[in-house]
Amino acid sequence: MISEPSRHCTVEVQALPSRIGQVRRIVSAHLRYWHLDALIDHAALGVTELLTNVHRHAHPDKRCTVEVELLLDRLTVSVHDHDPRLPGIHKADDGDAEADPYATSGRGLAIVEAVSESWGVRPQGAGKAVWFTLHAPALALTAPPRPHAVHGATTDGPFAPAAFAPDDVPFGAPAESVRAAGI
Repeated sequence: MISEPSRHCTVEVQALPSRIGQVRRIVSAHLRYWHLDALIDHAALGVTELLTNVHRHAHPDKRCTVEVELLLDRLTVSVHDHDPRLPGIHKADDGDAEADPYATSGRGLAIVEAVSESWGVRPQGAGKAVWFTLHAPALALTAPPRPHAVHGATTDGPFAPAAFAPDDVPFGAPAESVRAAGI
């Protein structure tokens, strides 16, 4: 029996350079809302690498779905695309003659492997899903809701920035709304 509800976010996007930063901000905003601030850097880096791989390698199109799910103490981030070809990981020490220790590209999955607890790829429909997991601290699962801002109430004097509550931003709000709300 699962005692904690899962938390889930899905974003459909074209894996274009201009969209990757937006998805990174959406993922970061959800992790803040779920009180998983400690995972933001690794999750944002991992999703950036996976979306970059879709942009560079996926055919026939760049459409994909990014899914972020927190279940108990495990955060799973996955990117589903329509290309059935499975990716490979290149390391300088695996005997691959093409692996160059000074390469400036081709390290996406090695980076995902380095920052995550586990990762993998599975066929999904006509395409595939590439995923990675991060361990979620237990504190994040029981953290109380963040307080709402009260007009005129500050702790740092009259010019302190107001704190915005995450529930002020509706699910699916444009990235600009999330950024403007300070989340």
